[in-house]
Amino acid sequence: MKMRTQLAPADRDAIRSIVEATGVFYEDEILVAIELVDDALARGERSDYRFLLADGPSGLVGYACYGHIACTASGFDLYWIAVRPDLQGKGAGRELMGHVQEAIRRAGGTRIYVETSGRAAYEPTRAFYEHCGYAVGSVLEDFYGPGDPRITYVKVL
Repeated sequence: MKMRTQLAPADRDAIRSIVEATGVFYEDEILVAIELVDDALARGERSDYRFLLADGPSGLVGYACYGHIACTASGFDLYWIAVRPDLQGKGAGRELMGHVQEAIRRAGGTRIYVETSGRAAYEPTRAFYEHCGYAVGSVLEDFYGPGDPRITYVKVL
């Protein structure tokens, strides 16, 4: 995979396709992912959202979106990380995560936070974060809805 940090307008549809293909996100969550892309495309360097895009021979195969957490010295949120389903479990996500962590480290980050759902459909996602060295920092019961907690993972760099 070849990594890049500059979004192109064509990435908008490719990112939507990747996020939809995972099969775990609700439509409103997909719209949030695209909203962040639109913000970064419109505002450029003034945007609070940073992107790392992974290209393969056939185009975009994965991406991550992250940003500094306002009012913290060195905390960063990892808002999104997704790879095409045909590449999941083959190291593409771990490689992308490694690049994201290094980009955050270079930007002065010392802690990364990532929020996810406690729904059963997110079990592979939670296992991925744990495999990448993230630990559960908090659980907010019924956050997204009855029986669907928000689980926040944290990694100290």
